[in-house]
Formats: sequence, C-alpha cells, structure tokens
Amino acid sequence: MNPHTSSSANPDKDSSHGSEVKTPPEASLEVPNPVSFTQAFWFWLKLGFISFGGPAGQISIMHQELVEQRRWISEKRFLHALNYCMVLPGPEAQQLVTYIGWLMHKRWGGIVAGVLFVLPSLVLLIALSWVYIAFGDVPVIAGLFYGIKPAVTAIVVQAAHRIGSRALQNKVLWSIAGASFVAIFALDAPFPLIVGIAALVGFVGGKLSPETFRVGGGHGSKKASYGPALIDDHTPTPEHAKFNIKGLIQVLLVGAILWAIPIALLNAAFGWEHTYTQMAWFFTKAAWLTFGGAYAVLPYVYQGAITDFAWVTPTQMMDGLALGETTPGPLIMVVAFVAFVGGYVKALLGPESLFLAGALAACLVTWFTFLPSFILILAGGPFVESTHNDLKFTAPLSAITAAVVGVILNLALFFGYHLLWPQGFSGAFDWASALIALGAAIALFKFKRNVMHVIAACALVGLAFSLIL
Repeated sequence: MNPHTSSSANPDKDSSHGSEVKTPPEASLEVPNPVSFTQAFWFWLKLGFISFGGPAGQISIMHQELVEQRRWISEKRFLHALNYCMVLPGPEAQQLVTYIGWLMHKRWGGIVAGVLFVLPSLVLLIALSWVYIAFGDVPVIAGLFYGIKPAVTAIVVQAAHRIGSRALQNKVLWSIAGASFVAIFALDAPFPLIVGIAALVGFVGGKLSPETFRVGGGHGSKKASYGPALIDDHTPTPEHAKFNIKGLIQVLLVGAILWAIPIALLNAAFGWEHTYTQMAWFFTKAAWLTFGGAYAVLPYVYQGAITDFAWVTPTQMMDGLALGETTPGPLIMVVAFVAFVGGYVKALLGPESLFLAGALAACLVTWFTFLPSFILILAGGPFVESTHNDLKFTAPLSAITAAVVGVILNLALFFGYHLLWPQGFSGAFDWASALIALGAAIALFKFKRNVMHVIAACALVGLAFSLIL
C-alpha cells in the first residue's frame, strides 16, 4: 500500500510545477502493490461515502483516486470503460465502479463495488427522508444543505474541466464538445440523439482520420506523472474478463431471475395494483430509460410519481431532488426519496409502521432501479474488454466522451442558474451562495483541496449564513 500512498498525493499538489518537484523518478516508476479483495472492499465503501457531486463530480473523484493516486487502472483503460458506461441506460458512475471492481476481482468484485457505491446513499436518504416527512423543515439540516449546494456546483465545474482537459485532445474533439453543448443548451436536444450523432461522427472520423479519435492520444505526459498502473494500457485482459457465451447466458439468466422473483412475490402478496408492485414495475421501466443520467429521466419520474400515482407532491419532488444532489451516491437515488415518501404517506403497512413502510419502498425501488446496471456491466464487460485496442469501437466512444463534456458543462450551468437565482432571473440574486461557490472553486482549482474537505467547509459556512441571514 505504501508505494502508491506516498507517491499519490504529490502529483495533484505539485501539478502546477510538474510532479518531478517532490516525486522521485524511481517512485513514479514503481508498480503499485497488488490490491486484495478486502482492500478493495474498504475503498469501495469509502467511495460510497465521498461520492458527491452527481455523475460529473463522482467520475472526477474516481479519476483522482483510481488513476492519479492509487494507480489501480490506467487513464486509457479508465476512459475506455467510462465511454462504454456513458452509452448505457442507468447511472454511469455506479456502472463505472462496478466495471472496475469486476475487472479487478471478477463478478463478486463488481457486485460489491457497485453495491457499496449505492448503499451509503440509500441508508442516508432513508434517514433524511424520514426526518423530512416526519419532522418537516429542520433549520440545521437546511443550513448545511445551503452550503453544500454551491460546493456541488463548483465540483461539477471542476469535473468538466478535468475530464475535458483529458478527453479533448484536438480541435475536432473540442468541436464535438461545443456542438454537444449547443445542442442540449440551446436546442434542448435529447441526450440519446446527441450520443448517437457523436458515435456516428466518431465511427466515420475513425476511418478518415484514425489518430484524431485514438483513445489516449496525447496523454503521454500526464501518464508519466501518474506512473504505471496495476491495470495498465497494455495489461492483458484477465481470463475472467474474456468473452464467452456461457458466461453471458449465466448473467442474463440470473439477472432475469433476480428481477422476476421479487415481482412475482409482490404480486402474490399484495396484487398487481398495489403501490409496492406498481413502484417495482414503474422503476424497472425508468431504469431502462435513463440514457443520459438522472436528469434525462426526471421528467418521466416526475410525471409518474406526481401525476399518475400521486406518491409525492411537486414541492416534495423538488425537495427530494435537493437531497439527492447533496448526498453521496448517484443522483438517480432521488427515486429512494420518492418511494419512501409514497410508502410513508400512504401507510402501506398500516399506521403503526410508517417508517418501515417507507424504508421497504425505498429498498424495493433501489433494487429495481439498479439491477439492470449490474446486468449490463457483467454481461457487456467482456465484450468491451475485447475492443479496447480496436479503433472501430474506440473511435465512436472517444467522440461520445467529447460530447459528454459539453453535457457536463450544461449541467454546471443548470446548477449555477438554480443556485444563484432560486426564483428565476426575475427574483433576487443569492449573493451568499455565490460567495460560497466562489470559495469552493478557489479551493478546488487553485489549492487543489480534497473534495470532502471542501464540502464539509462549505456545509459549515452555509449553516453560519443561514443562522445570520
């Protein structure tokens, strides 16, 4: 553990001066020690608690931890896995964690990594949802969230910069990112359309100008500062990660069983029209529609949860989104809040078991929302591993990553708008949030502070502001 611990902090701290300032050449060339399943377990658990900032912030944290500091995986392999997760329905950050865990420690490694990425968020959201619905507005919690929201905005901006600086290696990829931003910001183009066009541009461009779309092009200097990784650019694909039809059938069959049995039990115990059964079915459909992340599927969830089923009110939905934005884990975990409130308010297990009814609803919805992600990664991972040096697959994925940078920038502006003008441009400018966001940005960009430190400091500042103002 020591080799990658001692050399991991320096590249970030000294990035403005060159990592050679404090990192000895021999240390930077030393391969990290092998990582045991137990070591990985504790790291995935830690990641579940620090994964703030939505997908952009989470991917930034993972890159810093896994590529730059611990060097468990090279940047090229990291980006290749990320590109695949970007085109799947579901939360890409959680899928990326599952993919890397699977690559390192087989299927159970992927399952444990993916579960631990979600579990802290689920527990925290159940607790906060209970406080919210049972006790109403709690000033201390509201004050903490008031400071966390500007920090989240700054984290997303930093993520756009970090990912963009690595993915946008030439003018063509910059152009794709710019066109993607214009398409989603000005034209309100659907994310699947943006991804599809980017993939087509990458496929054609890979044939016409291969070097332009080659994954990892231009990363040499950055990789030199990180040193070799456990799973490096040319590390052979491990035996368990190679494609075989038997493994594919096993994953699909087990996945189908893990979906069908709970649905059948709910139907047998409560009936098809019961709220629990309808939640399971509704969020199964939502899981397959989440192309482009949580914000792409929120209109669908909003319509179903409020208009069709009346599980929550519009105000509760917005409060739940705020909780989802300011707690660790995938933003799509807002569905756990929706389910908890629906189960609690409707007293699905009787008036004496309100908390249990809400907690069970949140757990059921989380199961049906994330099960497809595990199936897609464990079934598709071997195929993706077979393509990481095949340009006809990597070129479209490189173009998709460039397009996603534009989408992340749009998300940062979305956060910024709602943060600084909470009542719209016609309302007052929130100068306190602006100051907190500026301070968070300076801490992240100039002083390269740890994300958790920034969030904690901003939470305390937000609490102070809320008590003073």
